[in-house]
Amino acid sequence: MNTKQYIIVSILGLSAFQACKNENQQQAPPPPSLPVVEVAQRDMTGYQSFPVSIEGKVNNAVRAKISGYITQVYVDEGQIVSKGQPLFKLETNVQAQDANAAKSGINAANANITAAQAAVTAAQVEVDKLIPLVDKKVISNVQLETAKANLMRAEGQLAQAKAAYQQAKAAYSGVQANIDFGVVRSPISGVVGAINFREGSLVGPSDQTPITTVSEVGEVYAYFSMNEREYLDFLSETEGKNVKEKLKNIPEVDLVLANDEIYSEKGKIQTVTGQINPQTGTIQFRASFSNKDGLLSNGNSGMIRIPKSYKNAIIVPESATFEQQGLIYVFKMDKDTARTVTIEILDRANNFAIVKSGVKPGDKVVAEGTGKIKTGSAIKSIPTNLDSIANSIKPIF
Repeated sequence: MNTKQYIIVSILGLSAFQACKNENQQQAPPPPSLPVVEVAQRDMTGYQSFPVSIEGKVNNAVRAKISGYITQVYVDEGQIVSKGQPLFKLETNVQAQDANAAKSGINAANANITAAQAAVTAAQVEVDKLIPLVDKKVISNVQLETAKANLMRAEGQLAQAKAAYQQAKAAYSGVQANIDFGVVRSPISGVVGAINFREGSLVGPSDQTPITTVSEVGEVYAYFSMNEREYLDFLSETEGKNVKEKLKNIPEVDLVLANDEIYSEKGKIQTVTGQINPQTGTIQFRASFSNKDGLLSNGNSGMIRIPKSYKNAIIVPESATFEQQGLIYVFKMDKDTARTVTIEILDRANNFAIVKSGVKPGDKVVAEGTGKIKTGSAIKSIPTNLDSIANSIKPIF
């Protein structure tokens, strides 16, 4: 190849390389446009949530006091009843027969009293007749003493007759009480639960399963548990010298129902058990809620939310955070470049992350689209309102 040809080939190669380079430059995508917000500082309220089980303030198992077959059911499940209201009727024919026999025993005992009283009267008359005769020495004192002994014997028989009468009355009262127990009444005012036995069922006082349960639900209790670490955090973070004072200082709590709606009435945490359950490693709390409209029932479930206040909290939208290998990150803006920084989160509330460390107020972070970039990526910032980002986050179910 001569010099002229070599120069031509070189020029053509250089031109082709430059064309490829220009083409690659034209194909390079522009930096993505992503919303960027300023890290803010404001008062926030977070929540600790725990699953709860709802029970009536009082739950009474209804059992028969005597054995018998149910002949009538006066109420239905879910019905509101008053204390003493009849719920069930038991067959009491045997008790009625016993009552008749006991009543006959009362009549017989009463007849015995009448006879014994007559004997006492006669013995007293005999004594009264002999006293003046003895005083006049018409008869000997032996006859008088014999008459007095007969009087004492008659009085003893009268006392026995009266005691037998009281025993007969007691027996009759016991049988009559059993007849009264044939009507099973509500022990409290409340709502009837599931009816486990109906007409024709044999029930008795030793049955393990109650006939039904009546629950007083004008006020309900919500039971929930904390593990040992959560309980120790509660003790250290809540004001008060002792547990009783700390419970008083807990603000009112919310009840989130099973359909994710918040119950209209606020509740108050009242008590905590005195020890950790060794089987579960948890300690149980009890909160009370008014239930005047009867919306809550014995056996309801839900979540209890305990509010926790944060003064001058540093916040970023939850959508700005992402997790890798157990650490939480955000993309912090360095001019037009996004760089990852590790943050520590105290709590999450209302689609915000409450930050303990890693960023400070005024820092700018990428609010959305963190999955599209990596550290060192150039982006085109779209200044965005912090609250508009948080409000746009939809819950995921």
